[in-house]
Amino acid sequence: MYALGKHLLVELKDCNPEVLKNLDAVKNAMVSAAKKAKATIIDISFHEFSPFGISGMVVIAESHLSIHTWPEYGYAAVDIFTCGEIIKPEVAAQFLIKKFECKNPSIVEMKRGILSYSNNVRLPYKVQGADLSLVAGCKSA
Repeated sequence: MYALGKHLLVELKDCNPEVLKNLDAVKNAMVSAAKKAKATIIDISFHEFSPFGISGMVVIAESHLSIHTWPEYGYAAVDIFTCGEIIKPEVAAQFLIKKFECKNPSIVEMKRGILSYSNNVRLPYKVQGADLSLVAGCKSA
């Protein structure tokens, strides 16, 4: 059995509410987490709600990192979905736990795209060189 991706569902309870309501702090933490996991950042989009709360997404070639914060509860929900064997989503999760000063984290790991190949051949996730028959990112030819 082979899974195309790993999806971490990260529950961050008892976080510092001042950090969770700071748009720049949340955005910088998420971008830094993607970089620390060795992901290839494609796009970044964040929105600050009134009176508080932030939703954001860091799109990576290997899938995405997303966050929704509830500073009034000291809580953030984070998804880290990656594919391939180079990216380390656990590194991103541990980084965010520290950045948000989380006292009560939990992480659930799910395998996504569980496949069974009869010949155990794995397709590459990133294209090197001029082989245009494969698409970079999580998709394969």
